[in-house]
Amino acid sequence: MDENGKPHYAPYTPPAGGWGAARATAKILLEQSVVGKGSRALLAMNQPGGFKCPSCAFPDPSKKKLLEFCENGAKALATEATKKRVTRALFEQYTVTELMARSDYWLEEQGRLTEPMRYESATDRYVPVSWEDAFSMIGSHLQALDSPDEAEFYTSGRTSNEAAFLYSIFVRAYGTNNFPDCSNMCHEPTSRGLPFSIGVGKGTIVMSDFDDAEAIFVFGQNTGTNSPRMMSNLVHARKHGVPVVVVNPMPERALIRFTEPQDPVQMATLGSTAIASEFVHIRIGGDLAFVKGMMKALFEREAAGETVLDRAFIAEHTAGFEAMRDEVMTQDWAAIVRISGISEEQIRRIADIYAKSNATVICYGMGITQHQKGARMIQQIASLLMLHGNFGKPGAGIAPIRGHSNVQGDRTVGIDEKPTPAYLDRLRAVFGFEPPREHGHHVIDSVKAMIAGTAKVFIGMGGNFVHAVPDTPITYEAMRRLDLTVGITTKLNRGHLVHGRDALILPVIARSEIDRQKTGEQFVTIEDAMSNVTPSKGVLEPASPDLLSEVDIVCRMARATLPDSVIPWESYSEDYGLIRGKIAEVYPEIYADFPEKIKDPKGFHLDIPPRRRVWPTASGKANFLIMPGLDIDSPVDDPAMLRLSTIRSHDQFNTTIYSNSDRYRGIYNDRMVLFLAAAEREAHGLMSNQKVTLETVSTDGILRRVEGLTLVDYPMPRGAVAGYYPELNPLLPLNHFDDISGTPAAKSIPVRLLPFDAERKETADAA
Repeated sequence: MDENGKPHYAPYTPPAGGWGAARATAKILLEQSVVGKGSRALLAMNQPGGFKCPSCAFPDPSKKKLLEFCENGAKALATEATKKRVTRALFEQYTVTELMARSDYWLEEQGRLTEPMRYESATDRYVPVSWEDAFSMIGSHLQALDSPDEAEFYTSGRTSNEAAFLYSIFVRAYGTNNFPDCSNMCHEPTSRGLPFSIGVGKGTIVMSDFDDAEAIFVFGQNTGTNSPRMMSNLVHARKHGVPVVVVNPMPERALIRFTEPQDPVQMATLGSTAIASEFVHIRIGGDLAFVKGMMKALFEREAAGETVLDRAFIAEHTAGFEAMRDEVMTQDWAAIVRISGISEEQIRRIADIYAKSNATVICYGMGITQHQKGARMIQQIASLLMLHGNFGKPGAGIAPIRGHSNVQGDRTVGIDEKPTPAYLDRLRAVFGFEPPREHGHHVIDSVKAMIAGTAKVFIGMGGNFVHAVPDTPITYEAMRRLDLTVGITTKLNRGHLVHGRDALILPVIARSEIDRQKTGEQFVTIEDAMSNVTPSKGVLEPASPDLLSEVDIVCRMARATLPDSVIPWESYSEDYGLIRGKIAEVYPEIYADFPEKIKDPKGFHLDIPPRRRVWPTASGKANFLIMPGLDIDSPVDDPAMLRLSTIRSHDQFNTTIYSNSDRYRGIYNDRMVLFLAAAEREAHGLMSNQKVTLETVSTDGILRRVEGLTLVDYPMPRGAVAGYYPELNPLLPLNHFDDISGTPAAKSIPVRLLPFDAERKETADAA
């Protein structure tokens, strides 16, 4: 895609998927010059004996297909397997300042990193550095800190279980629990909020539950872009007459109509499947009012003598029902309708769909988690499921649809800034050192520590931290004051250009590539969003002979930093089976016999007690929890205020930009756009495709503004706008987050529209 192509906007009317997805897959393979190699690798992706997709965390089906990938998975693989290379020549050609002026798409397109690099301040360039010198620099910086808590250790969700586990051991042996993690920015409300309801911070369904469900709800999740393989489950459900209720502020093309690219009949006949049997066009932040409206409708019917609740399940397995019901019944229908934006008639109709279903799955994404009360909202979804006994039976349960491929696994094996005493005791017994007991930093705490100057070193195990977090300009400034930043990565990104006084880029073997160590070829393991743990073994030759694996890099950092450590780091880098043995020792309840179980190429499922109707809560039961009122975001006293939701394009995965277009929303060669309803635009006296400025409504005295956004008419609810992440992250205040988990409330940022001033923007850009 030519990033300098002329922007244009045209509604996309065909079904999602289908030939459009097939053409996009072929196009990305061609652009990356990997048609042959990429096609062979795609045949091994998500297959037994092959490697796991480096993109989303959606599980593989129990019945394997010859091709088990989606369009966006193919994009992730193609850009990982690309023939394009970043060598020292690129850094000889460009200073870091010059690279900063390039777009994220341009940086992505340069290809795979090939050797370790060190920042040289005198020339403002990255220059080659030996691996030995790189690890020596890391060890020297970490040893020189006054306290281990002055270092921040970030983990991306692409990191394998083995690497993440060793990373957690290294960092705790070093002396801190500072583990900012990508989950802090997405599904941390699940991890922190759901345990109070059902005892675990994970979903409770498996893939077969989609086949047995009698109703499926999808809250705040753009399935066709963020987890496209799930579309096969929704298509199957709709073909069998199962209602699919979609709750979202934006009508997304794939959830309206979809063609399965792997269905030869649909492809040949240009057929498609209507997905949403009911579309709930919710106002941003109206989800709690909608769910409470459903509950109120059920309670009213129960009071009238109907049997619409599972009284036996409620009596045997739950606590707090009466108090929760009484609070819901105090809510006024007029307020429910006003705040949700949904008519009472539709709420009652959808409550009836729920009541008639004997087995319901509720899925949700970041449209739920990224609110100021996202964790509490998840508890209310769990309560809705409890009303009809939708835990511990086929076809029922809660399903957080997580993003990055091993973000859930990383948390399971120790990437947690709030470790439990029992876990720390186990760590001490297995590894023979006393781990730190004080809780560490999550993402927001880490950035605050950088701003305050109490953080001195940042090590990023993958990801693009600086472009994923809120308050972009403030974070840039804070990161640049650090003594050392380290990026462990496959490709160049913005995070390597916003760096500390010293900086390293350490290139790694990708998941699709062969990992050869002293004891032979290694495999790693991944935990998907439904708690399946499966092996992943690369099939491609590494992009460069000068790459190391993530496991090897962790072990060498540990050896350089902790020269007197009793932990046999070198042995772990030579044989990953030893790491899995230690995981089994630290987590005997869930990972018992790990080395033996993982010999099955299909992997195994971690035990999730609520599937057995066992509740690891303080009460020993599933808890109905009260969330007063109807709002999941704090009110703002500004009549001109709109709620902004930041979103991803279809040609994007997290901060990785594959092109500057968004096919399903009809956006071509532009990312600086703002979606809003035509009626909203007209009410502001604005024209379609007019450029505007967006400014955050905040009370902390900091001016947050993004200039030059093009208005695009889109069927948004009134009072709502949407635009792309990370371009609009400068509008997201660091203090605007979920109060339980600390997750930034990126789906509900209070903003106001202003006229665009080109001269003002030019002055701001120069500054």
